[in-house]
Amino acid sequence: MYEAACSQNITLLIFSDDWGRHPSSCQHLTRRLLRHHPVIWVNTIGTRTPRVDLATVRRVLQKLGDWSHSRKLSTLMPPGLTVLNPRMWPWFRTDLDRRLNRALLLRQLEPVLHGCRTPVVAVTTVPIVADLIGTLPVRRWVYYCVDDFSKWPGLDQEPLDRMERQLVARADELIAVSETLRQRLGDMGRESYLLTHGVDLELWLRRDVLALPQLGQHHRPLIVFWGMVDRRLDVGFLKRLSKDLAEGTIVLVGPEQDPDPVLREMSRVVRLPAMSFDQLPALAQESAVLVMPYADLPVTRAMQPLKLKEYLATDRPVVVADLPSTRLWSEALDLVRTPEEFSNAVRLRVRSGLPSSQRTARAGLVSESWTAKSAAFERLILGPEYDLPTGAARVRA
Repeated sequence: MYEAACSQNITLLIFSDDWGRHPSSCQHLTRRLLRHHPVIWVNTIGTRTPRVDLATVRRVLQKLGDWSHSRKLSTLMPPGLTVLNPRMWPWFRTDLDRRLNRALLLRQLEPVLHGCRTPVVAVTTVPIVADLIGTLPVRRWVYYCVDDFSKWPGLDQEPLDRMERQLVARADELIAVSETLRQRLGDMGRESYLLTHGVDLELWLRRDVLALPQLGQHHRPLIVFWGMVDRRLDVGFLKRLSKDLAEGTIVLVGPEQDPDPVLREMSRVVRLPAMSFDQLPALAQESAVLVMPYADLPVTRAMQPLKLKEYLATDRPVVVADLPSTRLWSEALDLVRTPEEFSNAVRLRVRSGLPSSQRTARAGLVSESWTAKSAAFERLILGPEYDLPTGAARVRA
């Protein structure tokens, strides 16, 4: 079965977040790369600070279920995609932890790769595979840097930082999604490419979407955020808006990872479970304003939220915290720095809707398609014989 999947000129081995769990940038790119290359997608574990809580227990149970079906070859998977769930030890803190995980992954992945009749290129969005470089039979390694894991809340930051530095030193190519991340890689002594996220404009402008019954009971207007609800959110922004709103509901949609307990005490704030990606256009249409109230932190200054261009692709007003990633689109949205500015801007846009000047500024999204981004990504990961792609820029440390 793997031989058939690997019959084309290049096979991609991708280490990343669980396929289908949430629509990451790597998954958006991979769906388009599947038109040209078979992909072996390896679901990896995270490396959170050891703790016992309900979220951790649920995640462990989910992983145990995945491991009982180590290969996912469902008919719902895109053609050419094989998803693996290798068994792994849940920690990387010590040399023994790392050696154990290296042995486990080699034992499970080597037979798969030896079944490929074509060269394999490995791409990873996570540092935890650093010990596999030089051991797996792959042509080249590419680090697709999507976050600063050394600053991510809840993660075991010290071992992640060590593994990332090893990965950066040994990978054949580096790609970063933001200028801040590119500078971080430069500080480690390596050149990198910048490739920002894309967007599927047609999806977000669709009008044939179904109503969402889970929103029916909540008072309008709806001020909506979707994404991970965690400590990156500035509760001061939300608290001030909750206090100032005369009517309406602040809706936070998405999985939760140790959110600030203060959120439970806020009036007009509703937290809903994550919705499937194809439900989000309907959520946007139900919204009066889309918001991104992130705190100004090292981790938020480094990231480039996927939802930013998704928000902008709708016809809804967008109010966001002033961060490097959002500043690039300042003419297409409202940037705020304080809770007072956030509350004022949101309430203004509830009344006024999307200004014509911001609508005009969003025309630049036409050149930001995932199709264009995937073509640039493909050239970068396949090797130096390809020219520098449109949409990617080189920086020197």
